[in-house]
Amino acid sequence: MILHPTVATVTDRIRQRSAPTRSVYLARLEQARRTGPVRQGLSCTNLAHTFAASAPNDKAVLREARWPNIAIVSSYNDMLSAHQPLERFPALIKQAAREAGAVAQFAGGVPAMCDGVTQGQPGMELSLFSRDVIAMATAVSLSHNTFDAVLCLGVCDKIVPGLLIGALHFGHLPAIFVPGGPMTSGLSNDEKAKIRQLYAQGKVGRDALLEAESKAYHGPGTCTFYGTANSNQMLMEVMGLHLPGAAFVNPNTPLRDALTQAAAQRAARITALGEEYIPVGRVIDERAIVNGIIGLLATGGSTNHTLHLVAIAHAAGIVINWDDFSELSAVVPLLAKVYPNGKADVNHFHAAGGMGFLIGELLDAGLLHGDVLTVAGEGLARYREEPVLDNGVLAWRPAPAQSGDDSVLRPAAKPFSPDGGLKLLSGNLGRAVIKTSAVNPEHRVVEAPALVFDSQEALMAAFDRGELRHDFVAVVRYQGPRANGMPELHKLTPLLGVLQDEGFKVALVTDGRMSGASGKVPAAIHVTPECLAGGPLTRVHDGDVILLDGERGILRAQVPELEWAGRQPEPVDLSDCQHGLGRELFAVFRANAAGAEQGAITFAPSEVARRASSSHIAPVHNHFVFTAGEAP
Repeated sequence: MILHPTVATVTDRIRQRSAPTRSVYLARLEQARRTGPVRQGLSCTNLAHTFAASAPNDKAVLREARWPNIAIVSSYNDMLSAHQPLERFPALIKQAAREAGAVAQFAGGVPAMCDGVTQGQPGMELSLFSRDVIAMATAVSLSHNTFDAVLCLGVCDKIVPGLLIGALHFGHLPAIFVPGGPMTSGLSNDEKAKIRQLYAQGKVGRDALLEAESKAYHGPGTCTFYGTANSNQMLMEVMGLHLPGAAFVNPNTPLRDALTQAAAQRAARITALGEEYIPVGRVIDERAIVNGIIGLLATGGSTNHTLHLVAIAHAAGIVINWDDFSELSAVVPLLAKVYPNGKADVNHFHAAGGMGFLIGELLDAGLLHGDVLTVAGEGLARYREEPVLDNGVLAWRPAPAQSGDDSVLRPAAKPFSPDGGLKLLSGNLGRAVIKTSAVNPEHRVVEAPALVFDSQEALMAAFDRGELRHDFVAVVRYQGPRANGMPELHKLTPLLGVLQDEGFKVALVTDGRMSGASGKVPAAIHVTPECLAGGPLTRVHDGDVILLDGERGILRAQVPELEWAGRQPEPVDLSDCQHGLGRELFAVFRANAAGAEQGAITFAPSEVARRASSSHIAPVHNHFVFTAGEAP
């Protein structure tokens, strides 16, 4: 199938834009590869420390440097459902590695927090920056320089992006991502959402809400809605970092264990010591990044990845921006309906044909680069297959040629929508993204007076006082990465949903996040520049008419230009965001964070800003003019 011209054009543009930084990255990768198996270069003291606690057979092999040594980097903890299944994985991996002629060592753990626990709590202000902490923890885990490959064990929101960013800084090593899988289906997402809205209206109490939440989140595994965690798993598969079909197999099942063991055996075969060397820094190239964006769009995935994919690409020397997302979204059809973009959960998606069907449809439509390098070898065609156990032995078979449920998963010829449902908004309020795939068409354009809040708590208090029963656009400011770590604002979704259901025109505009659970209320999120960086949201006053047009991509305050240019930001006190629950320790992250469109990264942010933002935002007459230009 011929590649779609827009996919080809965007990929070529990214390749040209990234040429200087990508060439430097690849040169460093090659320099690291040429050093050979690093254990041979360690001193005797260094080497003795690496295997002092190993089993006798492993010690002998490591001493002689004859077999590959595979690092295990894991986000295991036993409090959080998504990570608890990872407890069993190291033993499975070590045994499988020995059978494949390799050794596996648990190199290190990375922190794993849950946005579901911290939602609306002060700890959420550490969430986004935990991604960069995880990247650094991954680097610390690999810093002993004694490994030939790495298995990354992780699932959830910031964990997979952080692990991948860290692994890409060791881009000469092969890296395979090993997921834990989603929990089995519990209370339907639709019913859960109804209970949340009833609670917001005061029609049910806390006991009923807790009972519903406990039935939804009820066992080991990832939450089953299609938020950032499950978007991560889709991305790792469509970008070629999973074994084919590994994303959505439930934990603690024979098939999941077999896939985990197979990942260890595959890692042993693709190191520089063998004949099929596949370093992660070459798997993640411009084509893989574009494939990731397309997978995100085709499934209605998490808006968090308008941050994370930018940061991942940067770690591989690749420069992308929101114009790339928006241009691809115009031609990528929406093939999946999974909550919050539908009633189904990821188990239903998987049963309907899952990733194998999805990737096959996108390949046949010319919407994916098939000629990529993956951990399974050359080409994405292997990912049209799904894993099965044949008499207890892991095998792969072709994924279904037809969807098992076209209310959940559809072919490219009959999509839910002709576009990917992720749009770039621009205007005198900045650049932002909106996830329209979960918003009904009649709600995608809102023009109404602004109500300005400097915290989500202030908006919630206004709702409780009964002050919001009219048309309005809620402008929630000072929620960007530099202000308070860019927390997700999910507590606003139920109450705004209540008002929308009552017939009011409502929308949200914020420099904060809503992420994978962005729902039925139109929300212009990640507004950049953020308020603390002088962004235009600081100029909005109560009563200003705001136009949020999710169809035409407009975000504008309908204020005369001279009046708008003359407005000055009002002072705001952010001291409460700077202490408590460890927030003091993250002051350096807040101070150094790049903008949302540059991935909100804290590593080399000035370089990113210089390369990626100069042609988007130009000061004119003391106010900002936003263009759709490319980064140089």
